[in-house]
Amino acid sequence: MVNMRKIAMIGCGFVGSASVFSLMQSGLFSEIVMIDANGARAEGEAMDISHGLPFAKPMNIYAGTYDDIVDCSIIIITAGANQKPGETRLDLVEKNVGIFKTIIPEIAKRNCEGLLLIVSNPVDILTYTAIKLSGFAPNRVIGSGTVLDTARLKYLLGEHLNVDNRSVHAFIIGEHGDSEVAAFSSATVSGVPLNTFCELKGHFHHEEATRKIYENVRDSAYQIIERKNATYYGIAMSVRRICECIIRNERSILPVSSLVQGEYGIEDICLSLPAIVGADGVEQIVPISLNEEELGKIHKSAEELRAVADKVLS
Repeated sequence: MVNMRKIAMIGCGFVGSASVFSLMQSGLFSEIVMIDANGARAEGEAMDISHGLPFAKPMNIYAGTYDDIVDCSIIIITAGANQKPGETRLDLVEKNVGIFKTIIPEIAKRNCEGLLLIVSNPVDILTYTAIKLSGFAPNRVIGSGTVLDTARLKYLLGEHLNVDNRSVHAFIIGEHGDSEVAAFSSATVSGVPLNTFCELKGHFHHEEATRKIYENVRDSAYQIIERKNATYYGIAMSVRRICECIIRNERSILPVSSLVQGEYGIEDICLSLPAIVGADGVEQIVPISLNEEELGKIHKSAEELRAVADKVLS
């Protein structure tokens, strides 16, 4: 039986540990099990995070094994090789698919009834890999997708317009990577079309401004990795947000990576589109309006992911 107050983190590097730290502060869970190929690392991270519990809510955070995941509501996977300076997310694919071929069977053979949340990169390929190897229903396997990219887009648009970024409604869709697409044509600021709001604020060079903002979003990870060798705080907050939607059954719309089966004419590949996320995972993909250029780009993104998936999973 699933314990909705228990989750597992597989992979206790920078992203996994930062995510557990964020989840500890959220108060959503009473039990977090941390699993890593390096057992001592998992123990050390669990100890360190647990020492902050007197300032948070009561919970049990500990290093465990795959046997501890059976009743988890969410099994989060951040395990994998890290992206290095100058390396794309897709450059990681063969190494991390190989790692998933050891992790996912361990989960599958324990008949877990919870959801899988894939965070490792390249997240779209690994989400697709997890579906194929686990035998889980596709709605139960979610990738963190472009939730972070979308947050970066909202942040940068808020800075550009000098407005609260929480009032910006816009999505990055497609691959979590170099072929991702900014859906500017459907973007609004509290219901006002983006270009109209820009003009209200005295910005009229829309094409140049949106291009620069898109490039900054797309290249954010590279810029951070160049400076500090890894990204982990932003994605940790994204993991927390996805978990909130699941545990509270919010049915919020997030651009998670999930199996696309017909939307925009795309079939049988995982990429990010806005989707209703709740206790059952991905309940429904929400096909937002795209202009002709954006539609062409989302098809190109899907084609690139399909080529990689066919290569590594054939």
